[in-house]
Amino acid sequence: MKKAAFALAALTAASIGSAFAQASRDYISIVGSSTVYPFATVVAEQFGKATKFKTPKIESTGSGGGIKLFCAGVGVQHPDITNASRAIKSTEVEQCAANGVKEIVEVKIGYDGISVAHAKTGNPVNVTRKELYLALAKDVPNPDGSETMVPNPYKTWKDINAALPATKIEVLGPPPTSGTRDAFVELVMDTGCEEFPFLKAMAKTDKKAFKGACQTMREDGAFVEAGENDNLIVQKLEANPAAYGIFGFSFLDQNRDKVEGVSIEGVKPEFETIASGDYPVSRPLFFYVKKAHVGVIPGMKEYLAEFTSEKSMGQEGYLAERGLIPLPAEEYAALKNAVMNLTPMK
Repeated sequence: MKKAAFALAALTAASIGSAFAQASRDYISIVGSSTVYPFATVVAEQFGKATKFKTPKIESTGSGGGIKLFCAGVGVQHPDITNASRAIKSTEVEQCAANGVKEIVEVKIGYDGISVAHAKTGNPVNVTRKELYLALAKDVPNPDGSETMVPNPYKTWKDINAALPATKIEVLGPPPTSGTRDAFVELVMDTGCEEFPFLKAMAKTDKKAFKGACQTMREDGAFVEAGENDNLIVQKLEANPAAYGIFGFSFLDQNRDKVEGVSIEGVKPEFETIASGDYPVSRPLFFYVKKAHVGVIPGMKEYLAEFTSEKSMGQEGYLAERGLIPLPAEEYAALKNAVMNLTPMK
């Protein structure tokens, strides 16, 4: 009897990932990036209206949080798709594999700019990535010019550059679980940090020390983690016109009646400047699909077809109307082919 029970348990364990009951969940479960969330929500609504399938349920957990949930395992208790405003990391792919999630389809949906914005009633400014690094890093190069690091002494923007306003540095930004935070650190903080030759050299000789010097944000109130809720950042900017906020261009685009983008190195965040590559702080957006769930969870193939359709992701698609910068034609054609064939990422 015990042998039979053991054999049944082993058989059940072996079947997880390929034969979990279809009837136990009849909708697509999506988690992940707050930046991709508005785009995925629009597609989910269109999908729910146009097909016989239920509208997918989407949670805004942040890119890192979503990938963690996605990689936890295969089966109806785990999400089918995770949205991400950065590429999945090799360590995350390894974690997925360790938990049985071995075939992942990567879908790049387009591009987005990371904007620094202020309330419409605030003063327009033009900043560099070096100035943003000096404003937000916990430790910065010594103002005396020596190749040493000191606790950030800058209280106002004018302290950094006499051409900037004499207002207190206060920037509201995303938490470490956010893909927007990851991309901001890489595209702004690291780049600004490397303007200092001794720190640029450190990136090659001691990566850990470089990360500590360039990526650690202030904890004295100048940088404020505002969670994954971009709407909350907008409300706080309206309440304090001297403050700035960090979020994706698409969100800025949807709230132009309330906020305005800051020029970075002379270029404002606009659809055209991001598409052309002129805006210096832009990044690709993704979602990741658990191939083992396709054909088991109802509507997965159809959802992928809707999201990657010309009417959705194309140059004149409904996602472009909401601020997504579409993929170039050649890249889009390759993506469509990979999604149609459910080609796993390498």
